[in-house]
Amino acid sequence: MLADRDSLLRRLHDLRSEHRDLDTVIARLEGQLADQLQVQRLKKRKLKLKDEIAWLESRLVPDIIA
Repeated sequence: MLADRDSLLRRLHDLRSEHRDLDTVIARLEGQLADQLQVQRLKKRKLKLKDEIAWLESRLVPDIIA
């Protein structure tokens, strides 16, 4: 269980890092006259990462029975 949690935390860290990197790349490309299709693809990837981050966070938080 602990090893599984550690692997989820590592994956979460990696996804957050990639999400931040995409922020930087997208901001740089939007500041230029860049290929809008490329920017759209990066934004779509960023949204997918956000969904995966949220899913991992929900797996790491234990269920609380009220």
